[in-house]
Amino acid sequence: QVQLVESGGGLVQAGGSLRLSCATSGIIVSITAMGWYRQASGKQRELVASITRPGITNYADSVEGRFIISRDNAKNTVYLQMNSLNPEDTAVYYCNTFPVRIDSWGKGTLVTVSS
Repeated sequence: QVQLVESGGGLVQAGGSLRLSCATSGIIVSITAMGWYRQASGKQRELVASITRPGITNYADSVEGRFIISRDNAKNTVYLQMNSLNPEDTAVYYCNTFPVRIDSWGKGTLVTVSS
């Protein structure tokens, strides 16, 4: 059974940084395209960043140049380095495959950016 466990969120001031982690089991991230998604209060879940099997990364326009997605194949973990955070980045962040193929989402990790 696939499990996705997100961590690393918290409260940070605008301009600050956070590093999110997505520990996985049941999949092999080195051969699976993965993505980070977020859902702000009252909004639909959206794709923030993705990394393909060969390691090609893509970002939503709103985070381009500020966020970096990466993975550690040995740890089977995907990361999201978030820099220059602003209040609009406040959301619950989730990981999943890209495109989404795992029905059971993790609990996510809450990121709150204060102004």
